[in-house]
Amino acid sequence: MRATLYSNGRLFTGDPEWPSAEALVVRGERIDYVGDNATARARAGADALELDLAGRTVLPGFVDGHAHVVMAGEAQLKAHLTDAASLAEIQRRVAAWAEANPDAPRVLGRGWLFSAVPDGKPTRTMLDDVVPDRPVYLDANDYHSVWVNTAALTELGITRDTPDPAGGRIVRDAAGEPTGHLEETAAINIVWSFLAKVSSDADRDRALDAATHAYLSSGVTTAVDMALDEHNLAALARAERDDRLDLRVIGHWLIHPGVDHGPQIERAAELAREHRSERLRVTGVKFIVDGVIDGCTATMLKSYADGSNADPIWSLDALAPAVAAADAAGLQVALHAIGDGAVRMALDALEHAATVNGPRPRRHRIEHLEYVDPDDVPRLAELGVTASMQPVHADPAIRENWAAMLGDDRAERGFAWPEFSSSGARLAFGTDAPTAPHPPLPNMYIATTRKSALDPGSPALQPHLAISAPDALLHGTADSAWACRAEDVVGRLRAGLLADFVVLDRDPFDSSADTLLRARVLRTVVGGRTVHRDR
Repeated sequence: MRATLYSNGRLFTGDPEWPSAEALVVRGERIDYVGDNATARARAGADALELDLAGRTVLPGFVDGHAHVVMAGEAQLKAHLTDAASLAEIQRRVAAWAEANPDAPRVLGRGWLFSAVPDGKPTRTMLDDVVPDRPVYLDANDYHSVWVNTAALTELGITRDTPDPAGGRIVRDAAGEPTGHLEETAAINIVWSFLAKVSSDADRDRALDAATHAYLSSGVTTAVDMALDEHNLAALARAERDDRLDLRVIGHWLIHPGVDHGPQIERAAELAREHRSERLRVTGVKFIVDGVIDGCTATMLKSYADGSNADPIWSLDALAPAVAAADAAGLQVALHAIGDGAVRMALDALEHAATVNGPRPRRHRIEHLEYVDPDDVPRLAELGVTASMQPVHADPAIRENWAAMLGDDRAERGFAWPEFSSSGARLAFGTDAPTAPHPPLPNMYIATTRKSALDPGSPALQPHLAISAPDALLHGTADSAWACRAEDVVGRLRAGLLADFVVLDRDPFDSSADTLLRARVLRTVVGGRTVHRDR
């Protein structure tokens, strides 16, 4: 088999045994050799295809440790609202999208921030003012609530008599009428379920293709999908069958509260046996324990600035046996827990599973951990739990409302990545796209500077919690691969692993702090094949 030789580069391997190199040899889908130019050339053979890297930097392909792949593609096709700083600007963009898509049965947008809405309270009339004749559905930036207009409430069949679903809320005004703001499971079970039913396979295929292009062109070669359902998994399976799935996807099946967990976990175990390829693998389950700090739906040990708090979406009495059942089935458990109260509950549930099921190979994880009580930080390492975090959520440009909701010194310990590493826990980085931008390099920039990728001129927040560029890149490649049980397949540049890597136009380790923000991906290689090239 003819080899391909990549020579004269600066390789960050992520391999502690050989952390840097200048060449690699690819044979078929796998890396055959990593090391010096002379040995690589001899190993490749006289008939090898040689590509001169001309001193450019090569990194392992990024492993987005927490993503929502099809949703990220759908977001590419909606009105973009994250940088809309006022209600007037949100309304303008929604109206513009409606005008540009006159045949769309629904007006769709994503990414609005609570800080852009008067008093942080979105209402249907605000949207009725600009689109009265078509249903409008706007996902919040954190994807934990949806803002809709009157036509959408009518389409959904939501009235003053509609009960709140378990773990969610239909926000109502003083008269008891729905305001158009649907939180947590009211968004997931009512809105998203409805939109999934009215979307076609062709819609999902188009969204997946958009997501695949976006990820590969930014350097992501593997994404861990944290909310698989039947529709999204079917789209991924179709793409794999049709040889369109250039992005590797490792999935967690979403377990819904208020429903018998037994059949759901059995289905996840069945899918884990069925989907085991290097392109598409189901590895575990996902539980959403609480909401988000921005919307005051995350569960805190101490109340928010306004005196409120939020009940968890799962009670510990319901969560602990469900986690134990998944653990017993050999599934990897991921628990969304943002507030310190939810993180403690997640740790308690994982500790319960270890107690009732006894010693066994485990690689469970907690997602987000935006604020964790200091007493609980050591428990992650003690229980072998991965801290799966997203630096992009700490972007100073979107932190004002987050800090205001806490209203005290807790905000100074937000997103404390070094604490988890220092305690001995494994730290994996992702983006949670589409709740945040998907490109990994700006994500790494925020991790290494605590500055904003959205507003680079703004000052750093909590710069003492920044980490080094090598550490950040390891968390976004090798550690993320380990966290999804893929360390023997991807995440490093090492002989025998799949040839997944990216070539950058500049060195991310130079002395300029903003290099990671300015760096461009020139080439993305997956399984030895170039799937993106910046011409």
